[in-house]
Amino acid sequence: MPPSSTTLSIPSPSDVPRHVAVIMDGNGRWATQRYLPRTAGHARGVQAVRRLVEACGTRGVQYLTLFAFSSENWRRPADEVSMLMRLFIQTLEKQIDRLEEQGVRLRVVGDLDAFEPHLQHLILDAQERTSHNTALHLTIAANYGGRWDILQAMRQALVAHPELADKPHALSEAMLLPYLTMAFAPEPDLFIRTGGEQRISNFLIWQLAYTELYFTDEYWPDFNEKQLDAAFEWYRSRERRFGRTSAQLTKPS
Repeated sequence: MPPSSTTLSIPSPSDVPRHVAVIMDGNGRWATQRYLPRTAGHARGVQAVRRLVEACGTRGVQYLTLFAFSSENWRRPADEVSMLMRLFIQTLEKQIDRLEEQGVRLRVVGDLDAFEPHLQHLILDAQERTSHNTALHLTIAANYGGRWDILQAMRQALVAHPELADKPHALSEAMLLPYLTMAFAPEPDLFIRTGGEQRISNFLIWQLAYTELYFTDEYWPDFNEKQLDAAFEWYRSRERRFGRTSAQLTKPS
């Protein structure tokens, strides 16, 4: 049974977020500032991913979800898209042994049919090889969009429950949840976006309903443990009410 939505149940307060979701923004701008090709920024961004995975693991984060390639990113220049696909392949080939040793379980969510067969095979193989791991659940969102996620979940729910066509009022949030791509994980407690932009850009728009949103000007290739700890410190200062009042939070149980 998938974890309950935070809109239906309230997670226990914790100094360390159980689930962290990240938009890794600013790779291209990082490179441009250094008079390097944008592709160099994406390559350096992979190093930041490795740092983040290790840092989250040592701090007790259970779920880490990274937005690697959105359904809108196909609009970028063809050479940049091609390079991103090659980088994805290279990263899977080089890092899967490391992830397996670290006890990291890897999942990739999104419309994977758009990727070339070799990349699809690597994804399936990496997921299978790490399926027994539990130290950290690492999810890569690739060719993913939040609206697509809700739409595909609705389609699957209708196929599984054709009676809903005649009784739409019977559709509930609990009925839809198992068909969302992130049904295996609790909803994110903390969302981090680097690079200075302050929007969620069609990322996990269902799941981020009650997530704390943290934005930093730091470009992704420079994001490290110090910046992660700053985000966690900010998170600890937040009052997560979920519709309740402050008085209710401080009232003895």
